[in-house]
Amino acid sequence: MTARLRAIWPYAAVVAAIVSFAVGTTVAKSLFPLVGAEGAVTLRVILSAVVLAVIFRPWKARRTGANLWLTVLFGLVLGAMNLTFYLSLRTLPIGVALGIEFIGPLSVALIGARRLSHVLWVALAAAGLLLLLPIAGGGIDPVGAGFAALAAVFWALYIVLGKKLSDFDPGRSLALGMFAAVLVVAPIGIEPLSVPGVLTPTVLGLGLLVAILSSAIPYSLEMAALRHLPRRTFGVMLSLDPAVGALFGLLLLGEMLTGVQWLAVAFIVAASVGAAATSRDPTPKSAIPTDAPA
Repeated sequence: MTARLRAIWPYAAVVAAIVSFAVGTTVAKSLFPLVGAEGAVTLRVILSAVVLAVIFRPWKARRTGANLWLTVLFGLVLGAMNLTFYLSLRTLPIGVALGIEFIGPLSVALIGARRLSHVLWVALAAAGLLLLLPIAGGGIDPVGAGFAALAAVFWALYIVLGKKLSDFDPGRSLALGMFAAVLVVAPIGIEPLSVPGVLTPTVLGLGLLVAILSSAIPYSLEMAALRHLPRRTFGVMLSLDPAVGALFGLLLLGEMLTGVQWLAVAFIVAASVGAAATSRDPTPKSAIPTDAPA
């Protein structure tokens, strides 16, 4: 590999991960008419657990009791984040749901902020959220917005716990955590999947595609890229998630956003980019991705 390729490939990997996640989310949403949001997220989490187990072989992990409980807690948060995000997608366009959910990692980045610029990023993100409210012309479903807001809380917890796990074999931590996530989604989503004739080869194939596009590919690419990119740079690139999600929602699902909603997403993306760009943590230590595994 030439020096130029070595310098470029981590950035290309992050872009590929973002695109893969966006496409995976659109495929998952196409499953909603067949198995519902609850069935789609359960199918996705179960198959993701299997795929990640094949890749990372978590049974080889060596852990203390404390690390194991931390991994289980991480997985339960992961499951709750997936579930609430998919429930928000029942009534919200992908770009809007991701825009609201991205307030979670933005809040983590700005905890303890003391600089004026950080206050400005919070204000910009708040302006984006206000634009999404019906009173400002955003006209989004309040129940869907509530689920997206819950997903934002779980995303923030996922990042905090993921960073603590980053020193304990992150790939296997993620694989073990995904099995714990099944415990959250299965009680709610197993019923629509148990209806006779629902789990057709088409549904299973789409579910496996979602697991690969939304989990295996983006997580693997992100963990590889994080070894070579500063966390701040990674955060700036990851801030493109809502905009890319909105674009693929438009192209693949025909989800039309209003001008106000596009402006709101732009405000949130800009706030996230600004927060990441002014972060004082330039080290690429964490190997747990901060992308939402939803």
